Amino acid sequence: MISGLTHGLKFCRMFHISTFLNTTSSSIIFLLTGVPGLEAFHTWISICFCFLYVTALSGNSLILFAIITQPSFHEPMYYFLSTPSTTDLGLSISTLVTMLGIFWFNAREISFNACLSQMFFIKLFTVMESSVLLAMAFDCFVALSNPLRYATILTDLKIAQIGVAIVTRGTLILPPMVVLLKTLFYCHRHVLHHSHCFHPDVTKLSCTDNRINSAVGLVALVTTAGVNSIFIFLSYVLIVKTVLSIASPEERKKAFNTCISYIGAFAVFYIPLISLSFVHRFGKRAPRDVHILIANAYLLIPPVMNAIIYSVKTKQIRRAVIKVLLSRAPMN
Repeated sequence: MISGLTHGLKFCRMFHISTFLNTTSSSIIFLLTGVPGLEAFHTWISICFCFLYVTALSGNSLILFAIITQPSFHEPMYYFLSTPSTTDLGLSISTLVTMLGIFWFNAREISFNACLSQMFFIKLFTVMESSVLLAMAFDCFVALSNPLRYATILTDLKIAQIGVAIVTRGTLILPPMVVLLKTLFYCHRHVLHHSHCFHPDVTKLSCTDNRINSAVGLVALVTTAGVNSIFIFLSYVLIVKTVLSIASPEERKKAFNTCISYIGAFAVFYIPLISLSFVHRFGKRAPRDVHILIANAYLLIPPVMNAIIYSVKTKQIRRAVIKVLLSRAPMN
């Protein structure tokens, strides 16, 4: 009887402790990290980051404004071009405050719920952009293989359905990955290794078994960006095959130029994403600076480069952006 009472008391004690940890998880404060060892140069580093943010925000905003205000751009190709600009804006805004706050004011603290929210939106916009790149590859293939039926295949209704599917897919797959982090216990280590909340980084701070969380995160990555990358690769194989089947060299060049922006966006998005995932899961011996460099490149380079690629390689977009800038220029 005494033994049973002892076990009962232990169980109650463990239950109260676990309940206490669960109920106070929202009060946990994480500490974000800038560039370790270069704290004295954070102000100078912030100038570079601020320039990248300004370029990403202004460039993508101009592209969106040009597409929305120009009636000639209200067609499938430009709808697809506008979507990456939207996701790039969302990705930049999701990290702007915390990243510049660290380098300008040494504001490293972020609450548990704010961290989860930031993580969710970073993942959501990443998944959405990956899905948009797949839709753009399909758009390019249809434009080259069935130019006469292009307008009937990709109608406004079909594009709207694709957009709804992209948003729905991300909002259904990602919440379990983020919500499961609330079931973990965080004891004493609350220092994150990046200037934003990254799922593997937060998971590693747990002092309990986090294998399920890691597995769920890996499954979410594979079933979204991983599956998308396979279909995007297959789409571009078919695109190259279609282009090579065109007899005229000039027509081949014109067909290739039609999709060069899409190919550039694919490379700019997937190279940092794959590098970051690979380093976090398999590069444990890699220097910490490499992790930080790749993580920042993954967040900042695609929004900046996409704005440049679409503006430079798409002649109509470039002319529209210049027109917008000239129309907003002050008159002397």
